[in-house]
Amino acid sequence: MKALEAGVKAPDFSLRNEHGESVSLSAYAGRKNVVLLFFPFAFTPVCSGELSALRDELPHFVNDEVQLLAVSNDSAASLRVFAEQEAFGYPLLSDFWPHGEVSRAYGVFDEDKGCAVRGTFVIDKEGVVRWTVVNGLPDARDLNDYVKALESL
Repeated sequence: MKALEAGVKAPDFSLRNEHGESVSLSAYAGRKNVVLLFFPFAFTPVCSGELSALRDELPHFVNDEVQLLAVSNDSAASLRVFAEQEAFGYPLLSDFWPHGEVSRAYGVFDEDKGCAVRGTFVIDKEGVVRWTVVNGLPDARDLNDYVKALESL
């Protein structure tokens, strides 16, 4: 597993959100920077904490310049319940089938665990990865790092 590094073109994808709607990275090209956040599983304590922290700072991550997209290998149905329960206010995308295809493309799929690790990619309006961080399953990320990365664009 080797995560994409800064400076490379981000692979395009199209995934279903928690409402079953198709969301693609290319839809934001030329319009918004994207914070693409992979998380292991819905309803787990560290994931819930990370995603809730982002919700609580949402104006930094969903605005005229930025769109936050959170991806897990859970089904869209479970992501819908998770999103409604936590009132996240940003799309949760299902990389359920083909299982982990997008997570693998970004180099953050753990084959042994069958899920994505905690990888985050800041992608500019031209579709280039400008910043990345990958943490192991038990290690929460610092959302202030995302804010700094976005400010540098």
